[in-house]
Amino acid sequence: MASRDPPATTYAPPDVPSGVALFLTIPYTFFVPELVFGFWVWILVAATQVANPLLQGWVMYVSLTSFLISLMFLLSYVFGFYKRYESWKILDSLYHGTTGILYMSAAVLQAHATIVSETQDLKNYFINTAASFFAFITALLYILHAFSIYYH
Repeated sequence: MASRDPPATTYAPPDVPSGVALFLTIPYTFFVPELVFGFWVWILVAATQVANPLLQGWVMYVSLTSFLISLMFLLSYVFGFYKRYESWKILDSLYHGTTGILYMSAAVLQAHATIVSETQDLKNYFINTAASFFAFITALLYILHAFSIYYH
């Protein structure tokens, strides 16, 4: 007699590597640079004397929140939590796409704060310039991650 128990519902996408190969396979290789450059954005913004609290507050919010959520995504891949859900790649792609757009807005606001700080203090100007550079690089990494996981 056939068993009426439903089959196991674990779903492991065959194209997600495990171990060290996770960090060497596109799109998962983008996790570490996203975290490193995102870390630099919020550290550099925190190191300046904030001229426009509303603008740089948004930059801090986006960079810190994105850092923490990306870290949770990375840990979920490392520990294999993604294996339980079929729509994991869609969630990952949507998150990174949305974060790429938010990071681009934060990078533009940080660039504006850099222009404003040019006349005030040269040290803050250089720190804001570096934060703007890292914000644009991080936005690009998030967008590349979103497209590469979607088409992977």
